[in-house]
Amino acid sequence: MQNLSDISVIKSVLSRHGFTFSKALGQNFLVNPSVCPRMAENCGIDENTGVIEIGAGIGVLTKELSKRAKKVVSVELDTRLIPVLSETLSDCLNTEVINADIMKVDLHELITEKFPGMRVVVCANLPYYITTPVITLLLENRLPIESITVMIQKEVADRLCCGCGSRDAGAVTACVDFYAEARKLFEVSKGSFMPAPKVDSCVIRLDLRNEPPVEVEDEKKFFRIVKAAFAQRRKTVLNSVSSSLSTGKEAVAFALQNAGLEKTVRAEQMSLEDFASLCRHLEVSDPSGGSNNKKVMKGEQNNEKDY
Repeated sequence: MQNLSDISVIKSVLSRHGFTFSKALGQNFLVNPSVCPRMAENCGIDENTGVIEIGAGIGVLTKELSKRAKKVVSVELDTRLIPVLSETLSDCLNTEVINADIMKVDLHELITEKFPGMRVVVCANLPYYITTPVITLLLENRLPIESITVMIQKEVADRLCCGCGSRDAGAVTACVDFYAEARKLFEVSKGSFMPAPKVDSCVIRLDLRNEPPVEVEDEKKFFRIVKAAFAQRRKTVLNSVSSSLSTGKEAVAFALQNAGLEKTVRAEQMSLEDFASLCRHLEVSDPSGGSNNKKVMKGEQNNEKDY
């Protein structure tokens, strides 16, 4: 059995298949042998669980998941890695690799087809550039999954797990709070990867809620207001929301007052209930004409700072 955390083994396998790392795809393979077993142990799987992995890399996490789960389906975008994974996962009979873009996969269909009668979780080492789009995709689509355990950039992990009302909070914090309970599991240094990234990472786990902690009549409107409130972080919610949603300041000020909030409040000072209350009292137009086909929290896929 190949040791996929051994740098010499990794180089040998990749060389046989003529593979070179792609910066555009954020490819950094783990070489710290303790990380993937720890992730697999902490993602809540057993012999009755199906796992969706996003970005298999060379297959080191995939192998650890296959030892513990009933079935693992890895969605890998890079076509060049498919023959690599055919070699490294040849002994993992309960593992299937799908060459596809996770942002374009029908995940409801995938879960129904691949995991009948199973509990389902997500566990992945996510490329930094697509962290927020993937997590919001998984949360907003209300998939029949129990948890999401992912390794992401430490700075983004801080934002996702800090909770609304924190200085580090962003729009994605509210999204996570609304759909899940988030916690950090452990940090991973940049030296644990080949090639080494410029920043450290952190493994987090999101346990999906059965019901949101606040009552919201229109989720789409709610998240439009949340995103607008955080759109201009140096400004007050009054100025940021009125500017971002082209809504009169008087209307926003009146809604803030009715929600029991000061006109000077900033987005990072607001709780999830504060946002829900503001949503109930503020009328805003829907630029999509009422369509539910656009997800408001995905934003620009390459800019975590927007969140």
